[in-house]
This record gives sequence, C-alpha cells and structure tokens, in this order.
Amino acid sequence: MYDLIIKQARCLLPHPKNTNQVLEEELDIAIQEGKIKQIGGLYKAKSKAEFSAKGLYVLPGLIDTQVHFREPGLEHKEDIYHGSLSAIKGGITAFFEMPNTSPPTAQISDLEEKVKRAEKNSWCDFAFYLGAVKENKKILADIENSPACPGVKLFLGSSTGNLTLEDDESLRAVFSNRKRITAVHSEDETRLQERKALRYIEPAHARNHPIWRDEEVCLLSTKRVVDLARKHQAPIHILHVTTKQEMEFLAQHKDIASVEVTPQHLTLFAPDCYDNYGSFAQMNPPIREKTHQLALWKALQSGVVDMIGSDHAPHTKEEKLQKYPNSPSGMPGVQTLLPLMLDHINKARLDLKLLVKLLAHKPAERFQLKNQGQIKEGFKAHFTIIDLKAKRKIQTNWLASKCGWSPFENWQVQGWPIFTFLYGKKVMAEDEVLGQPSGQKIEFSDT
Repeated sequence: MYDLIIKQARCLLPHPKNTNQVLEEELDIAIQEGKIKQIGGLYKAKSKAEFSAKGLYVLPGLIDTQVHFREPGLEHKEDIYHGSLSAIKGGITAFFEMPNTSPPTAQISDLEEKVKRAEKNSWCDFAFYLGAVKENKKILADIENSPACPGVKLFLGSSTGNLTLEDDESLRAVFSNRKRITAVHSEDETRLQERKALRYIEPAHARNHPIWRDEEVCLLSTKRVVDLARKHQAPIHILHVTTKQEMEFLAQHKDIASVEVTPQHLTLFAPDCYDNYGSFAQMNPPIREKTHQLALWKALQSGVVDMIGSDHAPHTKEEKLQKYPNSPSGMPGVQTLLPLMLDHINKARLDLKLLVKLLAHKPAERFQLKNQGQIKEGFKAHFTIIDLKAKRKIQTNWLASKCGWSPFENWQVQGWPIFTFLYGKKVMAEDEVLGQPSGQKIEFSDT
C-alpha cells in the first residue's frame, strides 16, 4: 500500500529518447517513503491517502539555483528560515545559496556551519556554494566535493560582500584541477573602478547604476572568464546575464558555459524601473534598457539560456532608502520568481514546458543532482502544483522574507503556485505553510 497517490496529475516529463523535449501527460503518481514509487494509470492501486490534482499542473519540484539568505552575520536582512519559507510559499523546493555571508563561506567549517543551521531551519532542500578567495584558491578542488556543495562561486566584480577575486594568478588557481561547476558573477572590476565617478552624475540617482556598470563591464569579464575556462577545460555557469552582447557571445560557447537570467531582468527595464522604484530596482548587474531585455527573451527562447535564478538578495527598506549610491544592490525574489514567470506564460512570452526545463530539468542535469528535478520513479517526491488560470495580487502580507518588501508588490499576475510537496508531504496549500521545516541536503551524483 502506498503512502499517497496524486490522481489525475497533468505532468511535464522529459522525453525518454530526446532530453531536449518535454512531454505532457495526465498520470497518477504513487509515493512511498518520500519517493516516487510508480507513475501511470494507477486505477487499482491502494494508498493511505489520495490527492486530486484535477485541473492543475503537477511539476517536478522547482529549483532556485541562486539565492542569498544572508545567514550567518546578516540576519537583519534575511535568514535561512524566512528565505526558505519564502521559497516554499512560492513553489520552490530546493535552493543553492551564495557564499557572501559574514563570515563568507570559504572554508569547510563555514560550509558545515551553514548545513547545520539549514538542517534545523530550512523549509526546503538546500546546498551552499563555496566562495573563491585568495586564501582557499589552491584547496578548492579538495573542499568543493563536500556534501551539499554545488560548486564554487567566483565574484569577478565587486558586489555585496568582499569576495572579489580578479587577478590572473588567482583565477588560474581557481580553474585548475576542478571537478564541479564554477558559478560566476561576471563584471570587470578594473572598469568598475575606473567608472565609479559616473555614479554621481547629477542628480545622483539609481538611474546612474547601469551607466556606471555598463554593458562593457559585463562583456569584458564574460569573454575573459570563458577564455580561462576553456584553457583549463573547467565548466562554468554565468549568473544573471544582462546584455545583448553577452548573449550573442555565449551562444557560441555553450560547450563550456551555461547561462542564467533572472525574472527581474526579464520583467523590468530601464529607465522606467528606476523612475518607478528608485533604488529598490538597483541590483548587480543592473537592470538595463528594453533592447537588452528583448535580447534576453530571444536568448531564452532560442536555447542559449539554461536556467532562471531569482538572485534573491534582500536588504531592509531602511538600507534601500539611502541616497544612491549608498543604497545597497539587490532585491528579494525567490517567492515571486514562479508567479512572475507564470504570468509571462499567460502573456505568451514562453511556454510551461520550457519553464520546467529552466527551473527543474536543466539545473538538475547541469549540477548533477541525485534523484531530483524530474517526475520519475525513484526520485524525490517533490512537486510544485500550479494553477495557470488563477489570478492573484502579490501582496505584502503574502511575502515571507524578513526584508518585508518586493518591487512587485501589488502586481496583478495570472498563474500561481497552489500546493508545494516535499518528500511526498504537503508543505504549502493555498498560501498556507504546513508542518515544520523539513528540508534536507541536496545530493550530487559525482560524490
């Protein structure tokens, strides 16, 4: 007897012979001991409980491969408990968290401390990047294979924290003898420093942010890091790509580099976002003009883009209200990622099959997640169940982040996460979170 059967689930599955295709089928899903036990027309199967998914899409549990949950050291902005709570409410069942905490996640002890905290407080599955710094550059290959570590994060340009690493010797050391993916914040530090005065163009305003951190800042860095990766045959993942020029370049280097975009860059554009939201739209790399946004959509639809990550990077309202450029860069996003992208589906900018590839199939494949990211027998029973027709407003009282705000507050969207399942148990139902934190370490198949 099964623990649970999800009945009449409209599932999106990878094609058994062509992984570039996604199939839609109505199936029953049997769950036992937290795993998918059987898929098909289970008319005679018995179970302790049943769940009707009639009229809803049952997606594999979605994965956000870029969040900043700020713990330890910056818990006044966010922490693992509230960040992962935001994820579950938004239909996200697993996250990769970034290393620019205080202290940064740069040693095995730092990683172990984060894992220990997450085992107590995370509502969904978790993994933590190691940060590449001068002090650990020669031992990254030894410590990156630790449990719950997807790879190494490299900051080529300065952003939140002090993890910038950009000299040639250090970068060569980072890319030598590596096994897992290096995720890259790609901005050229030299050009950033040269152009700093542009922040103060009168009147000093967040509108200056994409002028200071211009397209060339990103393109120079991305060309450099792709060249280094190729020389060392080290796979890389370029985070939050923002420019037309980078997308055209990266389309020629898919064998070595995977590509991420964020919902913010797909949804907002300059100068409107800065006129409407001021520094609350400020992030690194910046939100740019419509021309670049259209190029991101073209790259996504043509297969250049591999993943969508939220780059959830909250700061308090008080911090964001400081006069630019003293206002910090970053915004929350893990909870609004899926509603925004479902709304884009309803506006015919992409289809659901592609979204499932970008938020489940491709992250699991690229980072070699073990038994996660697909609706498949033997895999974890993680599901994101959505109603594509549901119309909702993104309201403050729905948001779970400690920062308490979103640039998308009061936005009307169509498409909403209705239920979230983790290990076969319902952990979110109609915006209500159920039970207690029960996330576990993400496992990687190369360990």
